[in-house]
Amino acid sequence: MATWSNFSLQDSNSPLMEQLTFFHDHTMMILIMITIMVMYFMLNMFNNKLINRYMLNGQTIELVWTILPALTLLFIALPSLRILYLMDEINNPLMTIKAIGHQWYWSYEYSDFNKIEFDSYMKPSNMLENNEFRLLEVDNRIVLPINSQIRILVTASDVIHSWTIPALGVKIDATPGRLNQGSFTINRPTLMFGQCSEICGANHSFMPIVIEAVNMSHFIKWLNSN
Repeated sequence: MATWSNFSLQDSNSPLMEQLTFFHDHTMMILIMITIMVMYFMLNMFNNKLINRYMLNGQTIELVWTILPALTLLFIALPSLRILYLMDEINNPLMTIKAIGHQWYWSYEYSDFNKIEFDSYMKPSNMLENNEFRLLEVDNRIVLPINSQIRILVTASDVIHSWTIPALGVKIDATPGRLNQGSFTINRPTLMFGQCSEICGANHSFMPIVIEAVNMSHFIKWLNSN
């Protein structure tokens, strides 16, 4: 999760988020190089007195500053398209869960396993334990197994919400009357926190999401207990 003085992306916990992090670093490297180069040219222009009053065009330099940006955009576009296709690729998911956004809480359905359904509300501050985070903890967490492809179907019952877990690289709009789907694989057991990322009303910032990623044996025990 994001912590104090964390200005970058959260630590990834899925192969997709790892790819997004690599792409972010790749793009930032290109942007920093361009920024430094432009600043160098600007400072050079300010500090020299070279003037050519009779130069009307420069075909060579115009060709260079047309081709170089085009090649730069290709270096950014091709990895971006690859990640877009990876995000939409869903092959034989182990299980499917459904997330439904409400004003202002989430409800979940494990329709593959005995019709498990529950609502997930934010815990009030006066009910928090010592090791829980204010405004991020919920009364019913989503429990999911690690190293398994999970498909999630997202919708809403009233207004537009957005189901978002930054550590997984997942952000899916919850739109009334529409089912949006996504998939992810969790790398390691942990707690992951997210929030609704679409302004949905007065209590928009009070409908957090918590995923508890566990081993398969613990997940099966949780299923049997429900």
